Amino acid sequence: MSSKTRSTKEESSEPPSLIPSLPEDIIVDILARVGRCYYPKLSLVSKHFRSLVTSHELYARRSLLGCTEHSLYVVLCNKENDNHYCYVLYRKANGNHSLVLIPSLPKMPRRGGFVAVGSRIYVFVADIIDGKIYVTGYCSNMAVFNTETQMWEPKKTTAETMSGYMWPYDCCVVMAGKMYMRDPSYSFVYDPKERKWETDKMLNKFKWRNARVVDDILYYFDYSWEVLRAYDPKGSSWVVVNGEWFGRIVG
Repeated sequence: MSSKTRSTKEESSEPPSLIPSLPEDIIVDILARVGRCYYPKLSLVSKHFRSLVTSHELYARRSLLGCTEHSLYVVLCNKENDNHYCYVLYRKANGNHSLVLIPSLPKMPRRGGFVAVGSRIYVFVADIIDGKIYVTGYCSNMAVFNTETQMWEPKKTTAETMSGYMWPYDCCVVMAGKMYMRDPSYSFVYDPKERKWETDKMLNKFKWRNARVVDDILYYFDYSWEVLRAYDPKGSSWVVVNGEWFGRIVG
């Protein structure tokens, strides 16, 4: 076989470029408009595409274009080694869902606060209000981290009645721009705008832990009574949420 024939065959075997001669920023602009559910398939196109769909530049462009999508991240325990890893809920194009391990992330702490700011997730014993992360712990002070300036602000003193022994990793939430937390004895409310602490006697009616907030309503499962409780800070009232829990009707 002549060298000319061999050269022709080698040239014909090279796959054509999918987006020929386009500048990098144009390619990023195109991919930013594509739904994230298609990114796993796009990552198989080439190493370059695989790098692009995980780049900070792409997600910054999606934010500028208003193409952001909410994602659910969960930390699950591997019972074989007792380590905790981060997973993301992958929404497939056909409507199905699956949890996918994020191998690039290190092991997660067993107890901690996971705070989302834009496309970043901060792991603290903390909560966030107006772009500022309020870090609480086993002391009489509270630190504040400004995510815009990437700097720590002067420490803020907690309420005088606090025991100094807080349960911040599972007893601290944000509702309507205020922080709600508790120690073994009391429940407290901190207003960052007024820089004022208050106690909430009605919130303290139950020893809530591992609570989550949806539409400024606090929810937690009371294992003592096996009911799901909800607290509305506007009306300062607790209610029991009726529903099905592992096949049993509760409430």
